[in-house]
Amino acid sequence: MEGGDKSEEEPRGPRQALRMGTLQSQENSPEERLPTERSRLRPTARRVLMTVLVFSALLASSVLLFYTFRNCGPSPCQTPACRDLGARYLASGDSGAAPCADFFSFACGRANGTSGSFQALAEENKSRLRGILEAQGSWHPGLGEEKAFQFYNSCMDTHAIEAAGAGPLRQVIEELGGWCISGNWTSLDFNRTLRLLMSQYGHFPFFRAYLGPHPASSHTPVIQIDQPEFDVPLKQEQEQKVSAQIFREYLTYLNQLGTLLGGDPGKVQEHASLSISITSQLSQFLRPLEQRQAQGKLFQMVTVDQLQEMAPAIDWLSCLQATFTPMSLSPSQTLMVHDLEYLKNMSRLVEELVLTQRDFLQSHMILGLVGTLSPALDSKFQDARRELSQKLRELTEQPPVPARPRWIECVEETGVFFEPTLAALYVQEAFGPRTQSAAMELFTAIKDALITRLRSLSWVNKETRDEAQDKVTQLQVEMGAPEWALKPELGRQEYSDVQLGPSFLQSVLSCVRSLRARIVRSFLQPFPHHRWKVSPWAVSAYYSIPDHAVVFPAGLLQPPFFHPGYPRAVNFGAAGSIMAHELMHIFYKLLLPGGCPACDTHALQRELLCLERHYAAFPLPGRSFFNGSRRFLENVADVGGLTIALQAYNKRLLWHYGETTLPGLDLSPQQIFFRSYAQVMCNGHSSQDPHHTHSPAPLRVHGPLSSTPAFARHFRCPRGTLLNPSSRCQLW
Repeated sequence: MEGGDKSEEEPRGPRQALRMGTLQSQENSPEERLPTERSRLRPTARRVLMTVLVFSALLASSVLLFYTFRNCGPSPCQTPACRDLGARYLASGDSGAAPCADFFSFACGRANGTSGSFQALAEENKSRLRGILEAQGSWHPGLGEEKAFQFYNSCMDTHAIEAAGAGPLRQVIEELGGWCISGNWTSLDFNRTLRLLMSQYGHFPFFRAYLGPHPASSHTPVIQIDQPEFDVPLKQEQEQKVSAQIFREYLTYLNQLGTLLGGDPGKVQEHASLSISITSQLSQFLRPLEQRQAQGKLFQMVTVDQLQEMAPAIDWLSCLQATFTPMSLSPSQTLMVHDLEYLKNMSRLVEELVLTQRDFLQSHMILGLVGTLSPALDSKFQDARRELSQKLRELTEQPPVPARPRWIECVEETGVFFEPTLAALYVQEAFGPRTQSAAMELFTAIKDALITRLRSLSWVNKETRDEAQDKVTQLQVEMGAPEWALKPELGRQEYSDVQLGPSFLQSVLSCVRSLRARIVRSFLQPFPHHRWKVSPWAVSAYYSIPDHAVVFPAGLLQPPFFHPGYPRAVNFGAAGSIMAHELMHIFYKLLLPGGCPACDTHALQRELLCLERHYAAFPLPGRSFFNGSRRFLENVADVGGLTIALQAYNKRLLWHYGETTLPGLDLSPQQIFFRSYAQVMCNGHSSQDPHHTHSPAPLRVHGPLSSTPAFARHFRCPRGTLLNPSSRCQLW
């Protein structure tokens, strides 16, 4: 209070104030002056006290905040799933690599030389299927399950297969009229033999025929006639020396087959040589896909009658009717032909052979059938096939394929023939309601982040943005498994026509016929929704343009890509980036020339060119695949997928607390997000095969990460390092 009074008296002037003070000091005793002096000290004491109190409060708050953040910040996840994942990351990563210069090695350095992440997950899924098939006592089998288990057991019973030897195959050859290599044979009508091969044995020696979606309507089936698949990789551009070596290896293989079937060596040699000659002539008729595409003849729509007139050697109606029963075909039936010129030339060659060398033509068809059926035969046939494959890979400079355990082959065969049953059992074990709910929640967060991101794209106008948002909103999402896989009773009704035994070969042939009939029936039934292209245990997601549907199989949504108990950083970085990548495919058309006339074309082309140059700057060989190719579009989807997944993750962190980290890794949640993204690519595709749609694995890691400022910030990358460039593109 004294300070206030003093300020009010100051206008009186210094003299008056001095005089009053003098008079007062003269009149009062020291005792009387004491209260006044205490009063003058009181404001200073208060100020000191307040300073101490404020400092103490700040200190206490700091300590409290320290302990709060220390105790409530991200803590390691200690569940078995998290510990397994942490150990996996430690085993694959190279902590000695500099993350800002080579994040691929940092995340995947120790994984080189082993199977990639997708391949490893596929093998784990097959191992789980094996467990299902071998733990038969824990299930309550119906008709479908029982036959699936029996087929798998028959496949694994190698003793019975070896004991049967070539007997079951000789029986098949006799049903086809025999062949002169082994003695008795009946000269049957060529088209009758071809009809049996196609309908009863699933072998197509001169062309392939299968049901597929009509180009104008994805839910309307159409029979498609395509080029054949040959055992030998004969190409017109191959060196003559390489082609001669390939012929010699294939001739050796055919001689082995004929000898194993009891043929006279001299006669086998003669028939095998002519069979190779037929294959060589047919291969000369083939036109590469690129050539047909350039000529605008990827396919042609013709009727059975029209095809019969252009390629008369084949009885098309009879052969196709037998193959696609219970479809009812007529001469006016429309067919989709992929290479009409090949079929014309093939027909002329067959007509000539029927007239002049019918017995050699019969041997050619049977030798091809033996190759097709070799996986169901004893080890002598399988070894001959495996040896041919390895030598051909050497001649064509392809890496060798390691031998696979028998159980993997049996699991795959069982999965092909009994997919409805195995799908239901796999989903029941590996994709329960908790996992399915968590996966759908993750996808919803990714989809919402994409819609938000569309609003900030500079090259998209409002009309296009609204259309794009509508497309995302109307997207059909298939998560885990198709509807029929979630209803096991459907699978139990599919196998009444399967007859197992007496030999494994007979079981395989019965399953081949049953599978084809099921495929035909499924196409004939009304099917308003998307038809899955992969099995539920597959590890490949995809976007279907005709159906505007995105598919994420249960096999993909497994550790190490996804688990309901993982830290969010893992799920968003791995599975979330995969989901976002597939959503990016919705906008492919916008990125193509003329695909978005209402967009800011100049800005769009500028950013596309920027991204192309950005990728081309990475130290990897081979750059021809960037110029407008599908691979470049996949790079665009990689960048956009990471951007969207990161945005969704950041939003989830903002609204949900309790994030965890992985044990054993000194990484923050944001760093784990980027590590999980890279982990998906570990030791993935690394070749420069121009037909592969994805870039090499290091580029799939470094390209998107270097385009993301948050990566450089969280890993404290100096400006100008490989993954923190001085400038970035702004496409997404």
